Amino acid sequence: MSTRIFGEPIPRREDPRLLSGQGRYLDDLGHGALAAAFVRSPHAHARIVDIDVSDALEVEGLVAIYTHEDLPGQVGHPLPLLIPHPTLTQARTPYPLAKDEVNHVGEAIVMVVATDRYLAEDACQRIRVDYDFLPPVVGIEQSRAADLLVHDDVPDNVSAHMLQEVGDAPAAIDAAPHRLHLDLDIERSASMPMEGKGVYARWDADDRSLRVYTSTQASTSVRAAIAARLGLPLDRVEVVAPDVGGGFGVKIMHPWPEEVLVPWASITLGREVTWAEDRREHFVSSAHERAQQHQVDVGFDDDGRLLGLDVTFWHDNGAYTPYGIIVPIVTSTQLLGPYKPGAYRVEFFSLYTNTVLVTPYRGAGRPQGCFVMERTMDAIAAYLGLDRTTVRERNFIQPEEMPYDHGLVFQDGRPLVYDSGDYPATLEKLKKLVGWDEFEVFREQARADGRRVGIGIGCYVEGTGPGPYEGGFVKVETDGTVIVATGLTSQGQGHQTAFAQVVAEELGVPVDKVVVTTGDTRRFKYAVGTFASRAAVMSGNAVALATRKVREKALRIAGDALEADPADLEIVDGVVQVKGTPGATIPLSTVAVLSNPLRYAFDEETKRATQFAAPADVDKPPIEEGGEPGLEATAYYSPPRSTFANGMHAAIVETDPETAEIKILRYCVVHDCGTLINPRIVEGQIHGGVAQGVGGALYERMVYDESGQLLNASYMDFLMPYATEVPNIEIDHLETPSPLNPLGLKGAGEAGVIPGSAVLSSAIEDAEGIRITRMPISPSELYHLRQKESTTR
Repeated sequence: MSTRIFGEPIPRREDPRLLSGQGRYLDDLGHGALAAAFVRSPHAHARIVDIDVSDALEVEGLVAIYTHEDLPGQVGHPLPLLIPHPTLTQARTPYPLAKDEVNHVGEAIVMVVATDRYLAEDACQRIRVDYDFLPPVVGIEQSRAADLLVHDDVPDNVSAHMLQEVGDAPAAIDAAPHRLHLDLDIERSASMPMEGKGVYARWDADDRSLRVYTSTQASTSVRAAIAARLGLPLDRVEVVAPDVGGGFGVKIMHPWPEEVLVPWASITLGREVTWAEDRREHFVSSAHERAQQHQVDVGFDDDGRLLGLDVTFWHDNGAYTPYGIIVPIVTSTQLLGPYKPGAYRVEFFSLYTNTVLVTPYRGAGRPQGCFVMERTMDAIAAYLGLDRTTVRERNFIQPEEMPYDHGLVFQDGRPLVYDSGDYPATLEKLKKLVGWDEFEVFREQARADGRRVGIGIGCYVEGTGPGPYEGGFVKVETDGTVIVATGLTSQGQGHQTAFAQVVAEELGVPVDKVVVTTGDTRRFKYAVGTFASRAAVMSGNAVALATRKVREKALRIAGDALEADPADLEIVDGVVQVKGTPGATIPLSTVAVLSNPLRYAFDEETKRATQFAAPADVDKPPIEEGGEPGLEATAYYSPPRSTFANGMHAAIVETDPETAEIKILRYCVVHDCGTLINPRIVEGQIHGGVAQGVGGALYERMVYDESGQLLNASYMDFLMPYATEVPNIEIDHLETPSPLNPLGLKGAGEAGVIPGSAVLSSAIEDAEGIRITRMPISPSELYHLRQKESTTR
């Protein structure tokens, strides 16, 4: 038998090309194309009084200037509301180019096209826009007060209000032996991929077709949006995602204004047009996330078991809601983590502010919910004088209770039902990995040396693999190469490796014979996209189903050639053979030849297929009734509901007694994403997620002033952790396969980032003995908390 491929930590096949500088990113394309640039609002809230372009007309190399009034029909309409929801009663989406009013710094007002980007920027600087200034609404507190409005027709700045209840939480809390109230806060941040957004469009006037390259997480959706907006037949539009230098959620939205405007300009001008976002543009005109304020009331018994949980929170959705309210819905449901809350009530208000719009950023509302739940668990443990892991153990959903129905509705509109997991086993693995029970000995040793250390824990459950569908195409070429295509995009996840492993395992071929293409609508036209930890679950299963079709067909054709029952055949290392009789074989490449509608004869001696002189010489028809030519198949996978991965993190930190500098000494992870396709890829995903979790807990925040100006819109001022700040990450795995899909997969893409703020706040609080209720936390903030604590004692 061939060596097992599925589940093996084989090296990522795409890395040699990318690491040697052979990647092809958006800005590597379109040399010689016209270049676009944008005049963006320097003000957070203002009416546009006049736009004067006269001085820009003198710039040599200028090709075109467009304002909202120049955009015809659907091109100039507000961008679509991508995910409606019944509670989103006051949805507002931006125009591609602002019409009458701007609602955040960075909103596009004018598009300029010139022979190169430098000249386009020169022309932008000469365009004069007159404004009638309006007072901005900045931050959740000001939005909640509603003394000022972001949109005149949206009362109280509330875009959506949602309430879900299971049982009577207020009554359960009132009747509980013990009660606590917590006020918790997560500040605004953003994903900051190394490559910003970008679009390159080529219009072919002869056959009226459009090809668009864009740095996106949803190429097929961008294709549909462009076709609809520009009034083109869908089959005349191709969208290709080249190598994408990171996404993390910010490139989910479709279409961005530029994804409409650049292709439209290409058609209008009959020229290739390109645009690549610079770093400041990304800060002020892409998307942010995270900012939420929570009020928590919890009731519990003497053992720390939850009896009732009541959470109200306010979510900052920025100036617009094109992506709906997915983030706060996820927060409200995933907040529960691996626990049984007793009665549960959750209510949220999604608020407009005059700041950059919000779309999901890796974790998508889960880091906020995890922070809230885990801070609550730590507060209960502190109140009762119990070990923090004991309180968690007493509230865990047990393995025998799976599937567990929380009685809520999840982001995909389906019931919030956990499919599998063993949370007690995960905690046991984590405690052993980090040395939880031995930590007090280490603490005393550190204290004797004048050092201050603490240990923290964070547990989470992550809904992954939401529908509605993904597809996969698999074809065996006549040279034995297996071609695989799926519509979702790749931004570094290792899809070319993982999907190749799935196909190699299912088909019985060497993994190096499998070639995978993603994000190219020329290869696969229908897909949803890469987000919500769904790629492996959705496309992995779709590819597996397509491969099984190919395998079945291959065995049927080979059985005819070998005069054997297909049930007696197997495929090993790309060769079909009779089980137990290795001499009776036929290469899969030859089976691909035999699948051609022209009839071929198989010669056992030469192991080759020879075409008959004429199809009339053959008794059988060229294609079996109901069959199709070619050794290929397409399949789609649609899940009954989301799968639920889970994990637990623990960290040991040291806080400097004088400077309050926070140093992570150890960081341990136990993760359960169901069946592992490739442990190395999963661990890579965890490493990257933990780095972003550390950033979100200790460094990264968007700082706005009262006028709505983003004060740290550059890498000089927006702090990110370097490699020196990201600790060595120790990882263990638990596999509880999902019963919901053929491969037993659950997602892994966001696992590392979700509990970052929860686990580090827990560890810092343990080191300092000071309640941590707001993240991220800096050394200066910790220092001031110390000062405040000392004055109140």
